[in-house]
Amino acid sequence: MGTALLVLLLLVVLFVVVMLAKTVRIVPQARAAIVERFGKYKGTLPAGLNIVVPFIDKVRYLIDLREQVVSFPPQPVITEDNLVVSIDTVIYFQVTDPVAATYEIANYIQAVEQLTMTTLRNIVGGMDLEQTLTSREEINNGLRGVLDEATGKWGIRVNRVEIKGIDPPPSIKDAMEKQMRADRDKRALILSAEGQRQSAILTAEGNKQSQILNAEGDRESQILRAQADREAAILRAQGEGQAIQTVFQAIHDGQPDQSLLAYQYLQMMPKIAEGSANKVWVIPSEITKAMEGLGSSIHEIAGIPKDATPRKRVDMGSTEPLLPRGSDDPETRATSEAVQQAIAEAEIAANPGKSARSLDVGTTDPAGTDPLGADPLGTDPLGTDPDEPGAPAGQ
Repeated sequence: MGTALLVLLLLVVLFVVVMLAKTVRIVPQARAAIVERFGKYKGTLPAGLNIVVPFIDKVRYLIDLREQVVSFPPQPVITEDNLVVSIDTVIYFQVTDPVAATYEIANYIQAVEQLTMTTLRNIVGGMDLEQTLTSREEINNGLRGVLDEATGKWGIRVNRVEIKGIDPPPSIKDAMEKQMRADRDKRALILSAEGQRQSAILTAEGNKQSQILNAEGDRESQILRAQADREAAILRAQGEGQAIQTVFQAIHDGQPDQSLLAYQYLQMMPKIAEGSANKVWVIPSEITKAMEGLGSSIHEIAGIPKDATPRKRVDMGSTEPLLPRGSDDPETRATSEAVQQAIAEAEIAANPGKSARSLDVGTTDPAGTDPLGADPLGTDPLGTDPDEPGAPAGQ
């Protein structure tokens, strides 16, 4: 009796536990439970603790309400230019109506996959290969619009459709690689040619500028050199002209006669005899005549005017060189002094009887009188011919 009562008590406890298990239902977060009563939809249990009638109500499906990601295997698709490409797609969707997702479609994931494949073939079939490869965004938007419209009655919302990859056939890949390689080689050659052209242009411009600058430098150098040569020639000509004028004026002031010319001939004779190869040399006839005149002037003192007053000077104009103002040429003064000294030496040589005292007095006379002094005989120191016009009366 006691044992039977104990077994009965245990059965009651077990029944109560089973009843509680059948009555209490816990639904996880972001899930929805579909409850059926005698095979007919009774209601939808939300997340949390729920109580149902045991042995009468039954939880048939547990639907995930979170956004789901489904990746479909590559699907062969034919393009408009009859090329077969494999396209991988990824679908992002979410169940918005658990009841429609349970009773409107048997397998909504498979339905979405098949609908995606057919829609993808329809969209890509109107594009060529190049457009297919470059129009991913357009394909994604087209798939999303068609799938969202078709799956709305299934209680599913398609949030996003992405194409993972578009793989053309190997032969097309090889051809595309060759085309891209050729295009890159062409662009590289074009860039190289443009670089060489730009380099040649810059080099030519640099050479042109260099030649222009060199030409300008040569021109300025030639101009400056020509100006220097011109100024040097002008100064040289002025110096020579001044020297000639000075000598010419000194000759007129000194009133040369036959004796001076004879002395000049005698000075030239050593130069005529110079040189080891001169065995025979000819004496001009003028030298003999000059020597005769020199002898007559020494022994007879004939033709020398007593009045040593210089004749009227020949006006040769200004003897100053055409130099810039303020210039003082020491070379010109040295030339004038050398000419005056040469004339004085010629006069001394033409009058050998003149005393040394008279020479000293004449060279230091500050009044500017005859540098050779007055002849004691009262004759012309240059031996002027008495028959010459303008000479004083002879002895």
